[in-house]
Amino acid sequence: MTSHDSNECGHCRSSIAQGQRWVREKIYDSTSQNGREPIYQRYHAEVFAGEALSCWEKHQMDQEIARVSRIALRAA
Repeated sequence: MTSHDSNECGHCRSSIAQGQRWVREKIYDSTSQNGREPIYQRYHAEVFAGEALSCWEKHQMDQEIARVSRIALRAA
């Protein structure tokens, strides 16, 4: 896992300002000694002007695309 600032969005890497809505995702760090150390990643929950999706929604879509790609590769 990469190091990150707890007030930084995991998708766009911009700061999450006080008062902005955000979502927290709990990830287990497989590189830790017991493989069960949690890391918390934050994402902007609100859509920025001119954008169709929030950073959280974009992250979720990226995760789904990666999951579907892995399934397709296994089936090939």
